[in-house]
Amino acid sequence: MESNFRDLKKAIDEASNMVDHPQHYQGKTFEVIDIINDYSLNFELGNAIKYILRADKKGNKKQDLEKSIWYLQHELSKFRG
Repeated sequence: MESNFRDLKKAIDEASNMVDHPQHYQGKTFEVIDIINDYSLNFELGNAIKYILRADKKGNKKQDLEKSIWYLQHELSKFRG
């Protein structure tokens, strides 16, 4: 029974970490959200940074870089007349 409890607690902790501090958003020193907040980035720029910083961690680098470019293009569209 105690083993089952430990297994359940481990599963809950791992699920919580995927919500609170996902590994693919962790750097060596900083978490992505801390960088975004420190620079007061808006939604588009924050997402561009997020996708760049996690690009090597989720298994589809090309797709993450394409998403980053999409957000940058959306941000740049604000300057077009």
